[in-house]
Amino acid sequence: MSKTIEQSAMALPVNVVDATPAPTPLKKKKPYPFWLGGLAATIAASITHPLDLTKVRLQATGDKRMIESVRKTIRTAGPLGLFDGISGTWLRQMTYSVCRFWAYDESKKLIGANEKSPAWKLALAGSMAGGIAGLVGNPGEIIMVRMQGDFAKPPEKRLNYKNCLDGLYRMVRDEGVSSLARGVGPNVFRAILMNASQLASYDFFKNELLKTGYFEDNIYVHTTASFAAGTVATTVCSPADVLKSRIMSAAGSESKSTMQMIRTSMRNEGAMFMFKGWLPAWTRLQPTTMLIFITLEQLKRAVDWSRGDL
Repeated sequence: MSKTIEQSAMALPVNVVDATPAPTPLKKKKPYPFWLGGLAATIAASITHPLDLTKVRLQATGDKRMIESVRKTIRTAGPLGLFDGISGTWLRQMTYSVCRFWAYDESKKLIGANEKSPAWKLALAGSMAGGIAGLVGNPGEIIMVRMQGDFAKPPEKRLNYKNCLDGLYRMVRDEGVSSLARGVGPNVFRAILMNASQLASYDFFKNELLKTGYFEDNIYVHTTASFAAGTVATTVCSPADVLKSRIMSAAGSESKSTMQMIRTSMRNEGAMFMFKGWLPAWTRLQPTTMLIFITLEQLKRAVDWSRGDL
């Protein structure tokens, strides 16, 4: 009996267990270049620069109509006048936006989050990124605002910066290094709100849309998710924008404190005062948000193609 069993065992193939080839290990995807988000934001801001320029000049000159402001710019400076101060916009995006996209990815790693994490965790990563980027990008923010609004001032009051680097040099020379931190508090606070809402909500909506099974990871889901992200970002940032504008323009007893401004506005107008001007703000922020994320996704695909990952 034992001899028969021994013969049967010897008859079995020696490598039955090893006959199945081992699965090929998955290739770990390399991280994307840290500056990719900043490049996408720079492209988007370059496209929407005439709109942002017109908004700043409307605020500075008191013009009531956007179309008339555009016509005035073209009449006095030609079509290229719509791109006045664009080097300031580039400086701002290549500091602030490069930093915020990099810091967002690093913050997600730090707290153990990814695109499929809960919304609160993504918002936390976005807040951390916004705080860092608001500090780093503050000088670029000042230069951008100054260069965009300069032409709307009387000739004797213009700064006439040649470009963004000339502006930085003259700021430090004439106003001291501390001038680079002007307005950093409100700027950081707004950056925290913006990134907590814009970056986090894009990841959240994109993941939720992909889970429905009706979307694939293509331009359609990128467009839909970025549209939703722009709406969320406008709504979240609206109270801060309204309060900032009212405090800066208030006079007398109204300007004593933020809490007093809130109490006065609540008493006179109700809670919805925090969303006044929501539609103009949405009209400006929405196309920028969509362009940023759609461009970023296409740049990521270009990187994947160059690496042979597609």
